Amino acid sequence: MPQPPRSDSARHVFVYGTLRRGGSNDITRLDPPPVPVGTAAVPGVLYDLGAYPGIALTGPASEGEGRVPVLGEVYAITPALERCLDRIEEIWPEPSGEYVKREVVVRLKEGGAELSCLIYEIAPAFLRGAPRLLHGDWMAAR
Repeated sequence: MPQPPRSDSARHVFVYGTLRRGGSNDITRLDPPPVPVGTAAVPGVLYDLGAYPGIALTGPASEGEGRVPVLGEVYAITPALERCLDRIEEIWPEPSGEYVKREVVVRLKEGGAELSCLIYEIAPAFLRGAPRLLHGDWMAAR
């Protein structure tokens, strides 16, 4: 896989749902295009919200039973692409409150490097009645 740009301003994103390659919001089809870095997993609880998933990273729902490695892809992105992702996840320009942007450290499966990545976490209020995906791979469920 191509290596991420070497820059102090390089930003990475971990995508686990519709933004994954082949998803309805496939990040590789967005402009400007991201640089693929590798695959990783983040501990959390993955929920099926119908047309898309949501991950809970902290709180009662993710503390213990039901917490599994959530599989995803890591990409290096530009500030312009980050704004595009914020629009898709309704963080910007007017936040819907459904997703919150967080920073997580992930370990790449290929080579084991650790990277700080942004991730879009679902707000707890949007999880009422949503089924958990115990296998951690939303794309495999599609």
